Amino acid sequence: MIGLSSNLPSVGQHMHPNVSQGCQGGCATCSDYNGCLSCKPRLFFVLERIGMKQIGVCLSSCPSGYYGTRYPDINKCTKCKADCDTCFNKNFCTKCKSGFYLHLGKCLDSCPEGLEANNHTMECVSIVHCEASEWSPWSPCTKKGKTCGFKRGTETRVREIIQHPSAKGNLCPPTSETRKCTVQRKKCQKGERGKKGRERKRKKLNKEESKDAIPDNKGLEPSRETPEQRENKDKQQQKKRKLQDKPQKSVSVSTVH
Repeated sequence: MIGLSSNLPSVGQHMHPNVSQGCQGGCATCSDYNGCLSCKPRLFFVLERIGMKQIGVCLSSCPSGYYGTRYPDINKCTKCKADCDTCFNKNFCTKCKSGFYLHLGKCLDSCPEGLEANNHTMECVSIVHCEASEWSPWSPCTKKGKTCGFKRGTETRVREIIQHPSAKGNLCPPTSETRKCTVQRKKCQKGERGKKGRERKRKKLNKEESKDAIPDNKGLEPSRETPEQRENKDKQQQKKRKLQDKPQKSVSVSTVH
């Protein structure tokens, strides 16, 4: 037993003297009090804290928060830095703890200038600016959806967003532009009239229908007279008859001899 103890790591000097080679769980040597003291080939030795004491265990790979190092006499797991959740070695972190952003293997509380924090991956990433395509050709000159029956209208051109910006990137420009345009007036063909043209046509038809609906008063009997109008008319007729029936006075002309 003494010769076995001399081959253990220096930490073995502080272990319980009850060392055994009939161990389980990948241990090459172990003790009842401290667990594994050394591991079988290719396994990693790591100390796990249980309450106030540490127990040695042998694993095929190091647990999260540790990185593995292989030495000629032992393969051991070493804890990552305090702000690092997982790491490749003591100087290169692969995932940071909450509140830190990963950048080039380091865990930072804020990203360097020119970079921005990605709160989804918790990494410092490059700032992405918006990118838009080239403008399309101008559309035909129109007015209220029609291309005829007017002289002044508007024309439009559009473009597409091909790269949306990140949080700190430049915002996207407008994707459409409209400007006034002037064209030579041309008469709309049947079915091409705009809204105003259809309204004018409807008003014209309604006016013609109203005109046809007005009755012609010529040749119709006059409207009925009121009793007062009829009485006055009778009086005037009677007066007229009296004047006609009154004998005219004869006028004699004496002849002087």
